Amino acid sequence: MEFIDLKRQYKAYSKEIKERIERVLDHGRFIMGPEIEELEEKLASYVGVRHAVTVASGTMALEIALRALDIGPGDEVITVPFTWISTAEVIYLVGARPVFVDIDPVTYNIDPARIEASITPRTKAIIPVSLFGQMPDLLQINRIAQEYNIAVIEDGAQSFGATQNGTRSCGASIIGCTSFFPAKPLGCYGDGGAIFTSDDKLANRVRAIRTHGGIRRHEHTLVGTNGRFDTIQAAVLLVKLAHFDDEIKKRAYLGARYSEMLRDCCIVPEIMSGNTHVYAQYTIRVKNREEVMEYLNKNGVPTAIYYPRCLHEQPVFSGLGYKWGDFPEAERASREVLSIPMHPFLEEEDQERIVSLLKEVVRE
Repeated sequence: MEFIDLKRQYKAYSKEIKERIERVLDHGRFIMGPEIEELEEKLASYVGVRHAVTVASGTMALEIALRALDIGPGDEVITVPFTWISTAEVIYLVGARPVFVDIDPVTYNIDPARIEASITPRTKAIIPVSLFGQMPDLLQINRIAQEYNIAVIEDGAQSFGATQNGTRSCGASIIGCTSFFPAKPLGCYGDGGAIFTSDDKLANRVRAIRTHGGIRRHEHTLVGTNGRFDTIQAAVLLVKLAHFDDEIKKRAYLGARYSEMLRDCCIVPEIMSGNTHVYAQYTIRVKNREEVMEYLNKNGVPTAIYYPRCLHEQPVFSGLGYKWGDFPEAERASREVLSIPMHPFLEEEDQERIVSLLKEVVRE
């Protein structure tokens, strides 16, 4: 059994993927080939924004977004301590200071009620993370940001394809970022990411920063970087994007089925009103996590923990001055969450076996 079965997905689309890759090999434009523009147009249309800019990774997407907003030394950026390190790492990379805010214990996303108390005159942005596959309350977050004239950058690495009140993830704030890491809901066969915005000026800055600070060759208006996305990876995503809505429907069905079977056994994901969920990970909460993991793994069921330690516990962020107890909901979640196999090709029989094993080992 696979935790995320990319091999089965490839077999389902292999003919189309090979044909698309062959076209790239034939035309030879491996950097910024025609597939890049084609993909960006389709991604922008899918999300419902004017601009999609592909980049080398989800981490690069967040860093370029911060730089495009002129965020740097002396600035503060609010985010959560319960996420992958990229979210806070990029704040350091541009010279700004991460300011952590605790999560909502039900959705695992940033608790909007706690944001305002952390805003200072130095606050320039909020990076709410759409964890596990659903968006945080961006309506409320955007309202707070507008009041204080700060930007909202959605980290939608785990929620691409999800919606909130009909608006897709990465399209509900001034700028959104996602990742195309292979295990993400829409993944390529390497690293990759994208930035989304309807702000024309911001989009031009993002494109320039992505390509060494210039839109035109040999004309560099900004300090940029090499953040380009590979053409072959764009070819892969063009195939997968065509099947993406069907995969999202399967994820929703399988996620709801898991929850129905597991609700009496452990804490299951709850979907916020107005949201859809793409279940990038199907994540439960259990008290005896180590025992559960050991039992499942022994019986051939792979598991994963997203994330076993909060960011304020990481040595690299020790200089921020946070301590254990500052973010109790994030800390509690980090010690209780457990992700089990979830992907669009998961068989119902495998689901039933996983559920049966969980019911044998989970203790209140």
